[in-house]
Amino acid sequence: MSDDGSTKPPAERGSRRFTLTRRGFLAGTGVTVAAVTLDGCKHGEVPTSVAGPAEVLGPGRVPITLKINGAQKRVAVEPRASLAEALRLDLDLTGTKIGCDRGACSACTVWLDGTPVTACMTFALDVGDRPITTIEGIASGDRLHPVQEAFIEHDAMQCGFCTPGMIMSCAALLRRNPSPSLDDVRAATSGNLCRCGTYPNVFEATLAAARSGASAKKEG
Repeated sequence: MSDDGSTKPPAERGSRRFTLTRRGFLAGTGVTVAAVTLDGCKHGEVPTSVAGPAEVLGPGRVPITLKINGAQKRVAVEPRASLAEALRLDLDLTGTKIGCDRGACSACTVWLDGTPVTACMTFALDVGDRPITTIEGIASGDRLHPVQEAFIEHDAMQCGFCTPGMIMSCAALLRRNPSPSLDDVRAATSGNLCRCGTYPNVFEATLAAARSGASAKKEG
């Protein structure tokens, strides 16, 4: 029995006690947001959501310019196209591989503004004017990048499908850290999947490239 003499549970009494539910919370916050928005309109403020329609691109191809390996490339892509698809299908830069197409294997790794990214998870339209470096762009003419040379010397590839992404991750590491430890190399390639299991040779090749001064190579 409660203090008021009632034997009914709180939910059945007429006490008008407030019980917060998720639906009630969402409804309440919606009313609050609407009230604030209307109040802002009364004072001449235009909410961002009603300031004007956003630019709509597509569904057809959209012309864009990408800066790839130091050169401007004009290409037309569908809004849904990934950077990996644009590189391979539209620009014939097939060194960038598409493995899983969901950012899990990193075979498609390129540098975007100097940072390794998975090209299959990057929309081509989102790149803007940021420079892109692909596996084709880290060599100097006919001279391979030291990481590429080390991969050959230390037999750091089997089927070769993951190799471009591995090299891009390792070369980026050496640009950040000229004298990496074995643990540094393991961390840098932790997102790169090698189904052939050549990780020990990859690690050995990267450390050898570091000793040869690979970090001095310029970004494309």
